[in-house]
Amino acid sequence: MHIRTSFPHETTHEDLRVPLPDGTLLYARVWRPLTDEPVPALLEYLPHRLTDWTAPRDWQRHPWYAGHGYASVRVDVRGHGNSEGLPGDAYPASEPADGVAVIEWLAAQPWCDGRVGMFGISWGGFASLRAAALAPEPLKAVVTVCATDDRYDNDAHYLGGSVLAAGLHARAAALLASACRPPDPHHTGAAWREMWLRRLEAVEPLAPTWLAHRTRDAYWRHGSVREDLDAIEAPVLAVGGWHDPYRDTVLRLVEHLPPDRVRGLIGPWSHQYPDRGLSPGPAIGFLQETLRWWDHWLKGEDTGVMAEPLLRAYVSDSRPPATVYDTLPGRWVGEPAWPSPGVSGVTYALLGGPVLVRSPMHTGVDAGRLLPVGGDADLPPDQREEDGRSVCFDFPVGEETWVLGRPRVRLRLTCGVPRGQVVARLCDVAPDGSSTLVTRGTLNLSARHGVDRSAPWPPGATEEVSFELYGVGYAFPPGHRVRLAVSSAYWPWLWPQPESAAGFTLDPAGSALELPVRTREAGPGIRFEEPEHAPPLGVSSPATFDEPRPGRQVVRDVAEGEWRLEAEPKNGGTRVYPDGLEITEEARETYAIGERDPLSARARSAWTIRLHRPELGWDTTVRTRSELSCDAADFLACDEVVCTAGGEVVFHRTWEKRIPRTPL
Repeated sequence: MHIRTSFPHETTHEDLRVPLPDGTLLYARVWRPLTDEPVPALLEYLPHRLTDWTAPRDWQRHPWYAGHGYASVRVDVRGHGNSEGLPGDAYPASEPADGVAVIEWLAAQPWCDGRVGMFGISWGGFASLRAAALAPEPLKAVVTVCATDDRYDNDAHYLGGSVLAAGLHARAAALLASACRPPDPHHTGAAWREMWLRRLEAVEPLAPTWLAHRTRDAYWRHGSVREDLDAIEAPVLAVGGWHDPYRDTVLRLVEHLPPDRVRGLIGPWSHQYPDRGLSPGPAIGFLQETLRWWDHWLKGEDTGVMAEPLLRAYVSDSRPPATVYDTLPGRWVGEPAWPSPGVSGVTYALLGGPVLVRSPMHTGVDAGRLLPVGGDADLPPDQREEDGRSVCFDFPVGEETWVLGRPRVRLRLTCGVPRGQVVARLCDVAPDGSSTLVTRGTLNLSARHGVDRSAPWPPGATEEVSFELYGVGYAFPPGHRVRLAVSSAYWPWLWPQPESAAGFTLDPAGSALELPVRTREAGPGIRFEEPEHAPPLGVSSPATFDEPRPGRQVVRDVAEGEWRLEAEPKNGGTRVYPDGLEITEEARETYAIGERDPLSARARSAWTIRLHRPELGWDTTVRTRSELSCDAADFLACDEVVCTAGGEVVFHRTWEKRIPRTPL
């Protein structure tokens, strides 16, 4: 990583408030070049607390953009950080409208030339797409990274119609803990306490709401830009990683947006900006690449960015299974269109007689993290144990085979119960027997006619189902085997159906795997600069003598037949900021299940967050506990929040709700 200290422009920064039409003030930080001429503005807009949580990341890129002639602006959404207002549902209806108001306010400032770009990763990337769908006139370009276009089936809530246990529960728990953090008196003054208490009174756990909408209904369609991509008029640079669950958004955007105003980029990365050097690499000069996009669309400069292929994608070489990789060898390819004329479907027919698929409920403990962020335990380990809990079909690789896009499976199933689920994993099996997960997909059998409806399986009936797997770029080498592994469970990614233990019968006759096979030709002209950032903020972490906890740990109770996965969603410990703020954060997720009992599934998340300013005598703590369990008829969601200030409890509330498991 190159740290750049010299830029075309000297810069300055200031904190200010952006007024919304209803009078609410949003907290903002603006980095600007020191120039007498107005410049385009770049906006990053999300709830994740610009004065602490995202501050280290913000200092890597916003000053860099300012040094290259842009007013780069970071804004906290309403009800979060030091912004006024109250928190609500994830992606509330007010958020894109507020975002448009911020865009219009920026365009009207004397230091802005009226042209605005918007960017972000994850929530910020989705916020950019949602604002673009409202087509504000000043918004001239967007860069969206690791973002969803579909709140239901391409986010952390559901996949193929099944509840994402490690997604829905974990996200709801994390958002509850985040929404309960107080404003900072260093930035808000004495108003912090009243603002905090008003927020706490408005906070509601989100898991019950999400579980109440089991199909892709109006609740999920609202705000999903996939519903009307034609509404997006601003040019979009869509970026993702093959180890990020939102990568298929890039493929849909380059397929459906006009080719004269979209480009796609998919690397081997996890859920991170591609320049951070986190597993897996290689990292690229992402800031330089986005500068080409901004300079073309906001300054009218010929940077050559629109002469790049419609989609630039990384095809990784085969590798031994591991939970972390510094760099994945491979090559970049360029596609002039999507679907690509260089990719064709190759069908592999399944062979053999009918076979019962009845996986133990703990199948999936080696799935890896649903949302990898570069941690040492994030990626899936060797899949041999998971393959042993599945039914596998192997296909020898005669010559190197490049796969690019979304594989599809077609399965002929007989199921004796109304509800079940099927999981398909694509693995690369080496001559030594090691099994590397390449990609995967799943289908709730009640959603086989579409995730917007529920159709219980007629017990005993035989039907053909078909579904896609996550997109991937991967090269299978000769001498290896392509493995399709089929299971009836995948905990804790998927919450099991009440009848999941029954499994189903798979008839290979009429069943097949279809791979999108690309011609073996790299894109020799595809090059990226080395990554660089602006100087870091200077956050320190005091030394600790505590024994570090593993990022992911599987515990088996042999006598009880219970499996428990313990995960650390955040790096614990204390961070000290240059302005004196101290934050200590600890979190732990636990997912437990009996190997033969789908009704034993339960998830628990506990968060402890301390925000402390010794010089102000300000010391606050947020403790949350979120639990999710079930019986045959209902989910049971329990949440608790305890907040203290100066050691005194200022807020304590518990929630307990039952949510019917029907219709899916």
